[in-house]
Amino acid sequence: MVTTHNLGFPRIGAMRELKFALESYWKGQSSRAGLEARGAQLRKQHWQMQSGLDWTPVGDFSFYDQVLDMSFMLGNLPERVFGFQGDALDNYFRVARGRSVQSAEHAQCCAGVAAGEMTKWFDTNYHYIVPEFTAETRFKLDASRLLEQLAEASAQGVKAKPVIIGPVTYLAIGKSKDDSDRLALLPRLLPVYGELLDKLAAQGVEWVQIDEPILVTELDAEWQHAFNIAYHHLKSVRIKLLLATYFGQLLENRYLAANLPVAGIHVDAINGRDDIQPLLNLMPSFKVLSLGVINGRNIWKTDLNETLAWLEPLAKQLGERLWIAPSCSLLHVPVDLDNEQKLDGEIRSWLAFAKQKLEELAVLAAALNRGVDAVKEELDANRSAIESRRNSPRVSNPLVKAALDKIDAQLGRRRSPYSQRAAKQAALLKLPRFPTTTIGSFPQTAEIRLARRRFKAGEIDAPAYKSAMKAEIERSVREQEALGLDVLVHGEAERNDMVEYFGEQLDGYAFSEYGWVQSYGSRCVKPPILFGDISRPKVMTVEWIKYAQSLTAKPMKGMLTGPMTILNWSFVRDDQPRSVSCNQLALAIREEVLDLEESGVRVIQIDEAALREGLPLRKSQWKSYLDWAVESFRIAANGVQDETQIHTHMCYSEFNDIIAAIAEMDADVITIETSRSDMELLDAFDHFKYPNEIGPGVYDIHSPNIPTQEHMVGLMKKAAERVPAERLWVNPDCGLKTRQWNEVIPALANMVTAAKILRADVV
Repeated sequence: MVTTHNLGFPRIGAMRELKFALESYWKGQSSRAGLEARGAQLRKQHWQMQSGLDWTPVGDFSFYDQVLDMSFMLGNLPERVFGFQGDALDNYFRVARGRSVQSAEHAQCCAGVAAGEMTKWFDTNYHYIVPEFTAETRFKLDASRLLEQLAEASAQGVKAKPVIIGPVTYLAIGKSKDDSDRLALLPRLLPVYGELLDKLAAQGVEWVQIDEPILVTELDAEWQHAFNIAYHHLKSVRIKLLLATYFGQLLENRYLAANLPVAGIHVDAINGRDDIQPLLNLMPSFKVLSLGVINGRNIWKTDLNETLAWLEPLAKQLGERLWIAPSCSLLHVPVDLDNEQKLDGEIRSWLAFAKQKLEELAVLAAALNRGVDAVKEELDANRSAIESRRNSPRVSNPLVKAALDKIDAQLGRRRSPYSQRAAKQAALLKLPRFPTTTIGSFPQTAEIRLARRRFKAGEIDAPAYKSAMKAEIERSVREQEALGLDVLVHGEAERNDMVEYFGEQLDGYAFSEYGWVQSYGSRCVKPPILFGDISRPKVMTVEWIKYAQSLTAKPMKGMLTGPMTILNWSFVRDDQPRSVSCNQLALAIREEVLDLEESGVRVIQIDEAALREGLPLRKSQWKSYLDWAVESFRIAANGVQDETQIHTHMCYSEFNDIIAAIAEMDADVITIETSRSDMELLDAFDHFKYPNEIGPGVYDIHSPNIPTQEHMVGLMKKAAERVPAERLWVNPDCGLKTRQWNEVIPALANMVTAAKILRADVV
């Protein structure tokens, strides 16, 4: 009999219950007990939704981030969070967001500190809190949270498979704060893992899922050897280990993975089907092979008949040694398609969210265990849905394909080199040294959200909604003028999300109502569904930007989302290369750029926050991706006159190793996250002379803490050591939509003052 299991389930709730519980708690509006109760309620609901599985994950629930949970379980906390009143949960939120509860009675116990650095979880849009190490780091087990959840699951009759992050991946995804060798910590770390596994065994646990996704990346001999050290150390524990890999292929790590002393291996059969047969040739005959046969990162229905065609021979070969599961944790997809009553019926029939993916898994297991006739009706319905999507005329647009055929090298080239453009732009814009700006969005207030809800519900008409948004835009402009910012933005009051807003105005997209996915902490996004060829039927932003520019004599930035970010933050069609979809988006954004320029806008920002996120996990495959990704940006951006200044923005990823590709984008100005990483990005400039202008972010907008003038001046002086002062901008790390005005105004006031100090102090 084939065994079914899951690697992880979305924790936010189908209606974002966890988001609202967290934010209420952080504001001091609800109690600790209320937050804990909501967490327990969500875990119970999610275990019930997985009740058909043979093994259900436990420990995948988190109040913020599973990597941060692992740091706390291992006792690896930054020194800066100690010395306050409060308990472990207060410290947990300090590391996550710089502060715990914001209320007078908690002021001392929950005082602010520097939040932990945040970056992307491999090639996903999920952000994790980076573990911090020094040569003196020591580890001490605190398994209380996991054991509590395990006890809950046991009381509810759940056949639990605890989920933890493996020791080698944990070290690999962390950062040394003193340049010490992370692998030197492995001998200190492994006894704590052994203690944890012994505690789980004592609770009657049979299997533990130990995630080691770093195995799908290129590892040098030292890191490969670390796997052998780690798992030979752990092989004596009284528990079975399922070593889970996902997001890519094992390739040269197959032999290593196959021969580690663990009871089973999980491989991503969506991205790494070619790994399966070589692994079978290498694995001992007693070892379980778990195959990720359902795509855990996209929302298209699985072709169950095609999957069975290659899975059935493996089931006969492996028998009870075969387990099947989604390819990775379902954290990366929405919870339940059943809630989508407004979604176009045909497109809805092509989709599967987390709950439906587990139903697909059950059909595959039934077909393998009881024969295809046992689920003939389900397989026939699936075949019809797959064929409907494949043959739908809504997917293909001949005019779009004709436009793609006309793309040539000149389409992505500016008229003049940067040095000539910069002089023309300086003469036109007349900006001071260290010019100040923001990244685009301002707080999405309760009034904005209410107006949007009422408009969508039909309670107010389009003119009333437009009037409300213009009032908010005017407020943003007036606040920026009062602060003394140099290049203004309109604040994006009319935008729900930087990707969804554009997707709603492009042909080829569909939208869910409740398709929320966690990005980090309480931050959720609702990725649009890219199902067909993309085109722009009409202008999207010009009216709003022109209105904002009419309110001020200062330069107003036109704000657009770039093709790579729209692509990577959508649920993307899987029936054509991503590069083709990206070029379709680039042509649509190019049309908008040219319309903005024609309307008189002379500063245009094209955000590419997700450029690095799309990188293949193996460096040997980077060049191919970067070639088409960078070219798509250039196609979108570079049709303008020399006098038009093109900005781009990137955030919360490691950019040092692709800085040359970023330079190839040839944006006049790039704004980029650096505050949480203490300007670490600028290390790249020790070896690479970045040619254009850059704004290294000095205000961490993901924390409620207000940065001081001194802090921002210090960061910018570090930047001026690597980049000529005349090419530096002063700006936040990211947009301000998630913050409140009472945080934003003092933070930006400090930023403007910092810029003035820099103009006087830095030669």
